[in-house]
Amino acid sequence: MTDPHTAIRVLVCEDQALVRAGFVTILSAQPDMEVVGEAEDGRAAVRRAEELNPDVVVMDIRMPRLDGIEATRRLAGPDSTSPMKILVVTTFNVDEYVYDALRAGASGFILKDAPPPELINAVRTVARGESLLAPVVTRTLIGRFAEHLSPAKAPASPERDRLEVLTPREYEVLLLISEGMSNAEIAAELVIGHETVKTYVSRILTKLNLRDRVQAVVLAYRAGVAGNGDRT
Repeated sequence: MTDPHTAIRVLVCEDQALVRAGFVTILSAQPDMEVVGEAEDGRAAVRRAEELNPDVVVMDIRMPRLDGIEATRRLAGPDSTSPMKILVVTTFNVDEYVYDALRAGASGFILKDAPPPELINAVRTVARGESLLAPVVTRTLIGRFAEHLSPAKAPASPERDRLEVLTPREYEVLLLISEGMSNAEIAAELVIGHETVKTYVSRILTKLNLRDRVQAVVLAYRAGVAGNGDRT
């Protein structure tokens, strides 16, 4: 039985009833999760999220009345006083949706055809504040959408200047984050402990005043240091 005092409280927002029911069934079956509400369109998603204050909002992109991108922006965007953790789940694996979802403030992005264990892991990851980008998204799409924001090799950009506060090791960890590596993969790459990686990630986010790994990825690309193979 789910313990309401420790469970991850989830709001499921999806316009297709069968898909929504599937998400609810999968997540409700987890001992550490509680589905506290559902929404069938974007306006309902915003209203229910504000009423329920869930730990994680599972958000579809294409919904009637208000799409998931705008709903995400209202709940987690720069104008939000208390940004919520939004996990975007969609069938659309294309640049514009990744760009729009992350720019709107999403903490994670996975595809609807991901197997149930990936959905479950994604909710847990976002709930922990670690954020999640499916490797296919990070490695093949994020670089392209970030290039729309600033040149990949922008010299002496304000974003690059911000990185000067990082130690060489923190800088190296940031580059590995920008390649879509998980904490476990970074630990293996650098031959250090998982908890040590978590400490480095926490320090990076604090020093750069970033909310999560998603923002770290975007900053690395804006600064022109990601995707160039330079870890020195």
